[in-house]
Amino acid sequence: MKRTLIEWANHNSHTYNAAGVGWMAARVQERLQTLGAKVNRIDLPSAEIINDAGERIAQPLGPAVYAIKRPDAKVKVFLGIHIDTVFAVDHPFQSVREVDANTLNGPGVVDAKGGLVVLLTALEALERSGFAQTTGWEVLINPDEEIGSPSSVSLLSECAKRNHFGLVFEPALPDGNLVGARKGSGVFTFVIHGKAAHAGRDFGSGRNAIVAAAELVRELHRANTGIDSSKDRDINPGEGVTFNIGKITGGGPSNVVPDRCVVTLNVRTMHPHDIPLINRHIEHAAETAGRIDGIRVETFGGFSSPPKPLDELSQKLLDIIIQAGRQLDLNLTYRPSGGTCDGNKLAAAGLPVIDSMGPRGGHLHSPEEFVSVDSLAERAKLTLLTLHALGK
Repeated sequence: MKRTLIEWANHNSHTYNAAGVGWMAARVQERLQTLGAKVNRIDLPSAEIINDAGERIAQPLGPAVYAIKRPDAKVKVFLGIHIDTVFAVDHPFQSVREVDANTLNGPGVVDAKGGLVVLLTALEALERSGFAQTTGWEVLINPDEEIGSPSSVSLLSECAKRNHFGLVFEPALPDGNLVGARKGSGVFTFVIHGKAAHAGRDFGSGRNAIVAAAELVRELHRANTGIDSSKDRDINPGEGVTFNIGKITGGGPSNVVPDRCVVTLNVRTMHPHDIPLINRHIEHAAETAGRIDGIRVETFGGFSSPPKPLDELSQKLLDIIIQAGRQLDLNLTYRPSGGTCDGNKLAAAGLPVIDSMGPRGGHLHSPEEFVSVDSLAERAKLTLLTLHALGK
């Protein structure tokens, strides 16, 4: 498992590195085919993104890998994880190093190539066991989770409808425990259009897009104080609503009034009923900036990952996993998380799902990302015991 993980993490598979994702997809396809499953490589449509110039462009993606075995079994389980990472091909963090005998530092070692190794190893063990025939399974390995799974969400929804339970191999919490409820996440991009002019000779005829963006950002950030200025109602950050301004791009030479600025926002909440109020606040902020003479604001995006509450059936699945952990002398428990993943989408489509079956590690999305090597086998055993219990 360790050797495979090192090999895979040393190959860049950033979301927009279609060739690197394709290389990984081929490795996964080979492993799944050895299990006697029906395996398909699925080409996905391009993702639409807004670039730093405020232009809408189509970004090609690599393929997804789908496999199914025993679809007529009494109990059917979905297993999934993503193949992409956040580290671009020009990022300096590109290779794995062994920190010590039990720690690997490298891109994607825990998020989520470690989870991918766990998933495949557990299925291989299942197929060698004496109880495999009681459990059917479906696997989807998608290439776009790190950007919200825009091109694979329909595949996830279809899988959710065909299965009884779902296991997703995002990292465990750092102490090895599981995630129960998850926040929902929305990503919004605002393109602010002004009018360029010479800052010395013709300043008055210009319309500064950066100044308008500052007004937009001020209004958006007010939600973090608990006030929705459009309705003067509480959003209540104590319940976990956050508005994070992630990026602002715009301007050029200082002697030119800037005619364009792009602002990116991430919003998170634990409660579905917050979303209409959040949307109203965003609309109001955009309208406020757009009321400045000569300014126009375009808004793109929305909630790609709805909040994931812990419902009764997911609680039942959690209890089964915790009981399986006891057989391995693991005293597992669970906590909510502010992070989102494909588990949010699967739950929204009606599938009871636990989405932290991957290994232990930490510092996700940073050059300090690491995985605890001993947790690879541990989580594969936990998955095998869970599948056994579900198939009974």
